[in-house]
Amino acid sequence: MKVLIATDKPFAKVAVDGIRKEIEAAGFELALLEKYTEKAQLLDAVKDANAIIIRSDIIDAEVLDAAKELKIVVRAGAGYDNVDLEAATAHQVCVMNTPGQNANAVAELALGMMVYAVRNFYNGTSGTELMGKKLGIHAYGNVGRNVARIARGFGMEIYAYDAFCPKEVMESEGVIVCDSADELYKACDVVSLHIPATAETKNSINYALLNGMPKGGLLVNTARKEVINEAEVLKLMADRPDFKYVTDIMPAAHAEFAEKFAGRYFATPKKMGAQTAEANINAGIAAAKQIVGFLKDGCEKFRVNK
Repeated sequence: MKVLIATDKPFAKVAVDGIRKEIEAAGFELALLEKYTEKAQLLDAVKDANAIIIRSDIIDAEVLDAAKELKIVVRAGAGYDNVDLEAATAHQVCVMNTPGQNANAVAELALGMMVYAVRNFYNGTSGTELMGKKLGIHAYGNVGRNVARIARGFGMEIYAYDAFCPKEVMESEGVIVCDSADELYKACDVVSLHIPATAETKNSINYALLNGMPKGGLLVNTARKEVINEAEVLKLMADRPDFKYVTDIMPAAHAEFAEKFAGRYFATPKKMGAQTAEANINAGIAAAKQIVGFLKDGCEKFRVNK
């Protein structure tokens, strides 16, 4: 069996070494395609691969057509919208993610961005504190739970809304549960966004929702760019000079945000949530273990396609 690591943004060497150890201990072959610049390179590399580990790399129908021997794709990370799930299912390819492996890294970044924003981006002026503020966690998954854990240390009052997480689970962790996104945003001074990009959530973070937030509202987005209705957020920030927006996913309208709302807006140059040495290693090795489990024992625990 041949396992391919296909990453235009490579794993750290220690992560690749850990992946190799898992794959070769199972008796499989490991191949590397790193820093590739053309899709043709990926199409060539997948021809004889039985399994692929990717990061933000695009696996679409064309790639799947080329990968005649492919059985499984594992996205090293939580999000998997870079994989065409319908095409994978049609090709009888299992798709998995590695939930939780990046969660602490993303959560730490979210809290760091909150501090950066409420202290006026460290510009030397007097800001505010997080202690006593109401924090809304929009989606209480692995990242949301870690955000709650860290925010408790700041003395924040924690609220959450998640349509799929049982209310009693959130309540058992000391979280005040909201019954709708509207209720969450109206209650909270800061909202940390952790929803996936789906047909239902794309463009769902809009003017009406954000305008319900109290004066001095802050939105922190370490989720996905697509969930933000950029035109409506631009309008909101123009109408509400008290509102701040920080994100680790640079919007398409970044230049306009930066020009119009200097001192109230910040975006990192690239997606930063999972960019830590620890998360890089954890997600890569988890992906390798899941591939071994699938190929040897048929384990589909983290399958995301039908």
